[in-house]
Amino acid sequence: MSRVAKKPIPLPKGVELTVAENGITVKGPKGSLSMPALPDVSVRIENGQVLVTPADEADDKFAGTARALLANLIKGVSEGYERKLELVGVGYRASMAGKALNLSLGFSHPVVFEAPNGITLETPSQTEILIKGTDKQRVGEVAAKIRSFRPPEPYKGKGVRYAGEKITLKEAKKA
Repeated sequence: MSRVAKKPIPLPKGVELTVAENGITVKGPKGSLSMPALPDVSVRIENGQVLVTPADEADDKFAGTARALLANLIKGVSEGYERKLELVGVGYRASMAGKALNLSLGFSHPVVFEAPNGITLETPSQTEILIKGTDKQRVGEVAAKIRSFRPPEPYKGKGVRYAGEKITLKEAKKA
């Protein structure tokens, strides 16, 4: 059996897990998330821990994936996920106007990005963007979408980058 699937998931206080035939629902202080039931995987709760086991020990291909997805749901509804972006470049700025993010990225026009449902955007400073939400995949998607407006270029490193992302700069042409 998968090493990942063998590890139990601790169920924090205030988080409620419901297993049905068509899917699994997790409710917590930050909201509610659900996922469809994966085939050949059984989920049960014992002593405040969630255990994921394959229906057939010989066929455990979905057990590790199901456990990882379930752990992400539980962490999302209890703590939430956060992704930080940095704007690097002269004149690159971010500001909030309601739920819309206004980005000044060196184009002739400002880029306006509407936050999807379940995602909150914050700008602690003009060069930082915080993306928060309960769904790990959606937080990552939104961060990648905002980064795609102006990805870091390889010569000066200007653009939108993830916090802590290391950009390898190329050498300029030599005459």
